[in-house]
Amino acid sequence: MNGKHLIKLGFEKEAVGLALKAATAREGAGLARADILHELGAVQAAPQDYAGGGVYAPLAQMLLAQAAAQQVRAASALRAAPLPYAVWGADLIEPGARAQMDVAMRLPVSRAGAMMPDAHVGYGLPIGGVLAAENAVIPYGVGVDIGCSMMLSVLPMPPGALKVAEASGLLLRHTRFGAGVGFEKRDRQDHAVLHEPTWEEQPLLRHLYDKAVNQIGTSGSGNHFVEFGTLSLAQPDPELGLEAGEYLAVLSHSGSRGFGAQVAGHFTALAGRLHPGIDKVAQKLAWLPLDGEEGQAYWQAMNLAGRYALANHDLIHARLARALGVSPLAQASNSHNLAWKEVVDGRELIVHRKGATPAAKGQLGLIPGSMADPGYLVRGRGHAPALASASHGAGRQLGRRAAQNALSKKDVQAYLEGRGVTLIGGGIDEAPQAYKRIEEVIARQTDLVDVLAEFRPHVVRMDTGSEDV
Repeated sequence: MNGKHLIKLGFEKEAVGLALKAATAREGAGLARADILHELGAVQAAPQDYAGGGVYAPLAQMLLAQAAAQQVRAASALRAAPLPYAVWGADLIEPGARAQMDVAMRLPVSRAGAMMPDAHVGYGLPIGGVLAAENAVIPYGVGVDIGCSMMLSVLPMPPGALKVAEASGLLLRHTRFGAGVGFEKRDRQDHAVLHEPTWEEQPLLRHLYDKAVNQIGTSGSGNHFVEFGTLSLAQPDPELGLEAGEYLAVLSHSGSRGFGAQVAGHFTALAGRLHPGIDKVAQKLAWLPLDGEEGQAYWQAMNLAGRYALANHDLIHARLARALGVSPLAQASNSHNLAWKEVVDGRELIVHRKGATPAAKGQLGLIPGSMADPGYLVRGRGHAPALASASHGAGRQLGRRAAQNALSKKDVQAYLEGRGVTLIGGGIDEAPQAYKRIEEVIARQTDLVDVLAEFRPHVVRMDTGSEDV
């Protein structure tokens, strides 16, 4: 008997050597070729019956391993074509982002999706992509900065009551920015999120606890900011408890800092190992089954990171209000890098919003522009085809390196001066010209949200970019 006989019988190349070895042993025991082929066929049909021991055990064990690997590949196989999904502001969205969304809609766990008008290329799911999956959570569908979020505090002061120098001083004293940065220990504030028992429920969370404590109440780099500005409310809003008019307000954009980034990295790698055979175009969209141990662990850590991110905003706004000796008249906040359990078309799905604002009917949200352009306080309309979502900002039209190559400090400073904005920190990679026009983005989603108020920044603090403006 030779390898050709075994290949003809249907054994894959990797198994032929073991099958031939077993066949040779059976020939030595005096069995005829027809009988050996019959036995090999039985091993192929039910390898689990032979894996426990005997001459066919090594072959049976390999066949079981091959079958398991095939199941993994089949479970990870992409659809031939993407499921249909709705797009808002298609004329504003680059082809690369559409291509990424198409891949996401080919995942076997995907059930529905949508693209917001600020969408642009990201890692895995595009920024501005919304994806509903069944019994699966995708770490890169949430993003590296888990829980990245917005918060607005409306203060009982007219905009002109705070001069530029005073506003700048407050931001320099009471905010911190940058990778690894935290307040000095004597100035650090406590928050209830640091006392949650969840920190003790995973080795990873225990390991990251000290980092979370050290960075509480601070902001990261990139497009994170804290700014004073004017909130203009055209109509009274009883729900907010505000009369029409102009108010001094604080707007912040921050996330879960180094803690969240390390959670994202850990579980992204884990998801990749669970789907070794996934098509290369979808490698960054590997998922964790939500009913599995890994998926439950990520879900727990992700939600903790989301609460931690909002705690950072709480402390930032509390510091500034306390320094001004006031209490906010109204506040609003929302996360825009998170996954939620929501009912879509009558079934519970995991809705990933990566750079997208939750916009359920009546839900408040914040859609910022850039360091010099307006942002908006909105109320969701619960539009089902958009999976009750809206944009999370203006969205980039130039990547960071492209912005650095295309823009000059002079141009950026002229733009800021033209709009009466004082900037502390900030890099050319975050210049207003690197972003789409927020007014155009808002105009493309009037069926998703109602605009309640406009926020115009006056004094802005950000991390110092690779080239300071």
